[in-house]
Amino acid sequence: MLDKILERYQPFQPVVLLDPEIDRLLLMDFTERNTSLTPEIIDNTGLFSNYVDQLLKDHECTFGIGGYAEHRTIYSRNDHFSTAEEPRGFHLAIDIWGPTGTHVFAPMDGTVHSFRFNDAHGDYGATIILQHQLEGYTFHTLYGHLSLKDLEGLHEGMRVAAGQLIAHFGDTTENGHWPPHLHFQIIIDMEGKQGDYPGVCRYSQREQYLANCPDPDLILQLMP
Repeated sequence: MLDKILERYQPFQPVVLLDPEIDRLLLMDFTERNTSLTPEIIDNTGLFSNYVDQLLKDHECTFGIGGYAEHRTIYSRNDHFSTAEEPRGFHLAIDIWGPTGTHVFAPMDGTVHSFRFNDAHGDYGATIILQHQLEGYTFHTLYGHLSLKDLEGLHEGMRVAAGQLIAHFGDTTENGHWPPHLHFQIIIDMEGKQGDYPGVCRYSQREQYLANCPDPDLILQLMP
């Protein structure tokens, strides 16, 4: 149902500003098919950041993009995703990889649902979740790996306007120790969670999570 509602309201305000005359997007693959992404690179935040930067430079792209419904290998880098018999590796969002400080905007009117500094290694780091309503239907958008300063002055229920600057790509010290990027996810039911919601699930649970987390490109409209 939400898919059809979002389709009726396209296009939304851009979440990340792109100049079609200058900025190019690189579709990035973080599955086992990408043999250039070695365990040595994955396990070292500095090497991983350099890898992403060099990949974008080599392809003359400003941003990298991808990841929705992608079964990834990069989550082997820490225990945050491996605390159960079946590790989590199925990605539920679209990632936009780019420079630290890149501006992040609200795609539509909403309110601040919750926010938190999820500081475990490999987690979201600074995180903001907005709540939206369209045609009486309530849903949420999650913005992960932000700058810590973006949480200052926020309060739950705070109104946010479409096109409003809400955040920036955080650096590795505040974004969960990842190369700078935005994790953008649509969530229908927050299931009582505040400031956090799984962005990666176990492969065996993918159907139930995909039902609650529709394709973010319904809002972004950036995927090729």
